[in-house]
Amino acid sequence: MSRDELVVVGGGLAGLVAAVTAAEAGADVRLQEAHTRLGGRARSTPSPFVANDGPHVFYGDGSAWSWLAARGLTRPYRRVSLSAVVGIRFHRDGRLRATPPPGLLGLLARRRRTAPVEQDFSSWVTGTHGPDVAAAASAFAGVATFVDDPGRLSAAFVWERLLRVTNPAGGPRYVVGGWGALVDRLADHARALGVRIETGRPVAALPDGPVVVATSLPAARTLLGRPLTTPAISGSTLLVDVAVERRRGDPFVVSDIDRPGWLEAFSRVDPTLAPAGHALVQAQRPIRDGEDRAATTASVEQLLDCGVPGWRERTAWRRDSVARGRTGALDLPGSTWRDRPSVDQGDDVFLAGDEVAAPGLLSEVSVNSAVTAASAAVRRLGSDPGRVDGYLHSLGRDSR
Repeated sequence: MSRDELVVVGGGLAGLVAAVTAAEAGADVRLQEAHTRLGGRARSTPSPFVANDGPHVFYGDGSAWSWLAARGLTRPYRRVSLSAVVGIRFHRDGRLRATPPPGLLGLLARRRRTAPVEQDFSSWVTGTHGPDVAAAASAFAGVATFVDDPGRLSAAFVWERLLRVTNPAGGPRYVVGGWGALVDRLADHARALGVRIETGRPVAALPDGPVVVATSLPAARTLLGRPLTTPAISGSTLLVDVAVERRRGDPFVVSDIDRPGWLEAFSRVDPTLAPAGHALVQAQRPIRDGEDRAATTASVEQLLDCGVPGWRERTAWRRDSVARGRTGALDLPGSTWRDRPSVDQGDDVFLAGDEVAAPGLLSEVSVNSAVTAASAAVRRLGSDPGRVDGYLHSLGRDSR
């Protein structure tokens, strides 16, 4: 390997962002992906029914969206329409309702509150709004944490996510064609910058010189040959994707307030995800400790019974999958993103991904850590990182 070459290991969202960032700064970049397809967790199923590996969205007020938009990689995209907003429902006390519990609205209205890092979310909310509101808010937070008991996580961690997902000024952004389409755009952009992308190329040992490791933490530990500090927990979730015959009156979203869970008709926003006359729906339920797959599947199907009446008879396609420990870092009381494995691991090794020490919500952690890792690696190479530094400065932060 040339001393002027930067190797990126992993071709998921973090790896592609790292490759683009480094190439923009003038580095000679080679990206190696073990799988025959790029994308990692951002891969989508092939058409005609295009489902992501989880409820993937970006938020318009996040730095990840800004990074992608600045490079023209977000278009076309869709926002939630008014007709879709009207189709949001809440499952509570065994019934679908058009509004959340009043106490939950009261909690979210106090947006200027600062939640403590040291206290768990459930007890923090209980102290001011009571146990019923705490239980409702914890269940609602399941959409951004993918864990069965969000209430035991750090109050600051959960509160930040609730504020983000309910921020009307930011709001979710849906990349048309699913995240697989975004991966294709990122890969094309990287190649146009001169990045050499090699798929089906597992990496058994780290190369000499600066390297960005954009893999899961278990894979990174194997490559580094030493332990890494790890997040306290990462969620495990059962996903059920179904394509059903479209029916007027079906909800757009069902948020389960009785137990963390979420159902969303993604094709309501992006019709390209399913053929005409069909709706692509994803339901997800975090897996409880000790609960087997059959029990969780039955619980997800009950949620589908509520949100998509008659879905079994209407189903044209179905996919069930389990995401175990693959939902990003989750911070327990007393921990923040700074306590996760550091981006700079020493010895010219830099980590990127959704479980490392970078701020943000879900995929934003991957993008932020990738930009930080790539810019640090470029500095180590001795290339001119001015464009990267300018971008980091525009975000009000620095990678060093």
